[in-house]
Amino acid sequence: MLWNFPILIICLGIFFYWQNNGIMLNEINYRNPKIPDSFDDYKIIHISDLHNKSFGKNQKRLMDKIRKNKPDIIVITGDLIDQRRYDLNTAMEFVKKAVGITDVYYVSGNHELWSGKYEEIKKTLQGEGVTVLDDQKSQIVIEEDSIEIIGLSDPAFHNSYYEEIEKYGELKNRLKKLIDESVFQILLSHRPELFELYADAKVDLTFSGHTHGGQFRIPLVGGIIAAGQGLFPIYINALYTKGDSTMVVSRGLGNSIIPIRIGNRPELVVVRLKKNYKK
Repeated sequence: MLWNFPILIICLGIFFYWQNNGIMLNEINYRNPKIPDSFDDYKIIHISDLHNKSFGKNQKRLMDKIRKNKPDIIVITGDLIDQRRYDLNTAMEFVKKAVGITDVYYVSGNHELWSGKYEEIKKTLQGEGVTVLDDQKSQIVIEEDSIEIIGLSDPAFHNSYYEEIEKYGELKNRLKKLIDESVFQILLSHRPELFELYADAKVDLTFSGHTHGGQFRIPLVGGIIAAGQGLFPIYINALYTKGDSTMVVSRGLGNSIIPIRIGNRPELVVVRLKKNYKK
């Protein structure tokens, strides 16, 4: 049976390569009566947690999928780079191609801050035409209708710190300054474990990442571990709803301290905004 061993190794190599490089497309229709008529069928591509990962020369495989889906905007929810192996050039290969397709909106993740080079990253992104939304908002106008994209900068501290009233209150205050319930608003925030805060603030739609989909996914169990949530995390991918607030969590594209994914391929999320009726 020893002759089977090389075949097994080859098969495992192919499997693990596919698990970590085969990009999945997750298409979501999001319905809300607050969406203005001009934004019905508006398409948003969500990118998160690239962590310097390359998908072919000049990010070709990733960019081909994005172009094929013809987004109206691209939103990035942090961790474009990895602080352990900082490589801004690889991340910018994606950014430079993305801004050539459509408008790009970005909010920071913890790795940008932990790298100690966030000002360099921010300046480079803005130089390429990316709208950086750390504790800021931007209006998108179509004809006489408009929506707002708002961004919450990453708190960059451990989950236990959220229990400290002063820090948690400061985070709520930053978000409160951005909220306008009279307008349909999309929030970009790296951390899905703060969904209760987003929902309590009455955010319409949040895009988030950070979890890497739970890293290893077991059928009928789900993800095993995620930053900020620990073992068997709640918010790992797909849609979550509380009241009138919805959150879309991307499993991301790259890896960080755990260098491999199993049952949890890299993900490109495509969200279509829909009025609250079917057609």
